[in-house]
Amino acid sequence: MSMAGLWCVVPAAGRGLRVGGDCPKQYLPLAGRPLILHTLERLAAQPRIAGLLVVLAASDPQWPGLAELGGKPVRTAVGGAERSDSVLAGLDALPAEVADVDFVLVHDAARPCVRLADIGQLIEQASRTDGGLLGAPLRDTLKRADELGRSELTEPRERRWRAFTPQMFRRGELAAALREAAGRGVKVTDEAMAMELAGFAPLLVEGAEDNLKVTTAADFALAEFLLPRTG
Repeated sequence: MSMAGLWCVVPAAGRGLRVGGDCPKQYLPLAGRPLILHTLERLAAQPRIAGLLVVLAASDPQWPGLAELGGKPVRTAVGGAERSDSVLAGLDALPAEVADVDFVLVHDAARPCVRLADIGQLIEQASRTDGGLLGAPLRDTLKRADELGRSELTEPRERRWRAFTPQMFRRGELAAALREAAGRGVKVTDEAMAMELAGFAPLLVEGAEDNLKVTTAADFALAEFLLPRTG
C-alpha cells in the first residue's frame, strides 16, 4: 500500500478547560512547550505520515501558525461543536490528492506519548481491512457503580478493550459514516463508533498502554515523565 496519501487529522477545537482555567488544554505547557506541539511533532516524526490537518476553534488566538513540521505540511481547518463535527471538517479540508479511497489517520491532540512503532503497526494491519484503531485489552477488574458510588456489579472484562488513537479509515467511508451518525442524531465518541454504526467492524490493534490521553492536572506530570521514554 502506498503511503503517499496518508494524512493525519488532529481535532483540536475543544475548549478542554477543566485543568487550565481559561486556557484550552491543548495549549497548556508540557515540559515547557504547548501540549499540542509535542503531539504534532510526534506524528510528524512517523515516516509514513505525509501531512497534518489540525482542526481549530474559530478565531483561535493561540495556534502558533505552523505551516510545516519535520519537513511535512501542516494545514488547518475550523472545527465544530462536537469532536465528530471537527473530524468531518478536517476530512473535508484535506488536500485534493487524498482520494476517497485513501486511508486517513485521526489522532487526539491530547495524546502526545503515542509510539511511532504502534502507529506503524496500525497502518500495516488496518490497511489490510476496512480500517482500525489502536487500543489495549482491559486488564483490570471492571465494576459498575450505583448512584451512591458503591460497587453493585462486577462486569465481564473478556473481549473488552480501551480505545486509543490514532484511528484509521478510508476518507470517503469515514466522512459518510460521520454524516450518517449526525443525521440520526447519534453523538459518536470516536471514529470507530461511527464506522460500527455504518456496518463496519474496525480492527483492534494492540498498542502500548502509555498512549495516555492528557485530561487532568496529574496527567500532565505523567505525560512529561513518559515523553522521553516513548517514541
